[in-house]
Amino acid sequence: MKRFVFFTGVISVSFLLCGCPYESPLPLDEKPTEAVDTSLLGFWYGIVKDGSDYFGIEALEIEKETDSIYKITRYGKTIKGDMVLPDTAYFTGYISKIDGQRVFNIATSIVEIIPRKNKDPQIRTTKIYYLSPFSVRNDTMQVRTITDGFYGKAPHWKSNNDLKEKLRQLISEKKEIYDDVYKLSYHKIVKPKSFFN
Repeated sequence: MKRFVFFTGVISVSFLLCGCPYESPLPLDEKPTEAVDTSLLGFWYGIVKDGSDYFGIEALEIEKETDSIYKITRYGKTIKGDMVLPDTAYFTGYISKIDGQRVFNIATSIVEIIPRKNKDPQIRTTKIYYLSPFSVRNDTMQVRTITDGFYGKAPHWKSNNDLKEKLRQLISEKKEIYDDVYKLSYHKIVKPKSFFN
């Protein structure tokens, strides 16, 4: 049986998805626990090298959605055949902390269209989270992703706290849990006029 999968937030070569970032069924905290950090709001620009060995322009626009949730627009690229095309994706997210390390819980949805013989296709939507530890110094933000397989092929988490405690343990043991291919650096700049509609 063939399944067609669409990601409502992203599936492209950049930001969260080069290599194999972990698609978590749970965020680190069930609900936001941190107020929006206004120093993160604005336009962040960087040049990244992704796993396809293309150099791509990557930009993030981070806005306040609520007092504790961010609206994130990612401007990047996607590859279609032998063409590199502009790609824009939209997310929401909030910040959790693991022993002082700030981690974005970035939400998106996967929509699967499953063909069925003599019936309408079945449509299934699943919300997932990408877990992205980050740090900011001056006008530079460094972002990493938790790699797929950081704790076995199909880990089963009983709760958000279960996932958070396992990550805390692995970080304290200095285990390599990050995607080596995908480490991004952004610089905060004034949004270029070309990004205005």
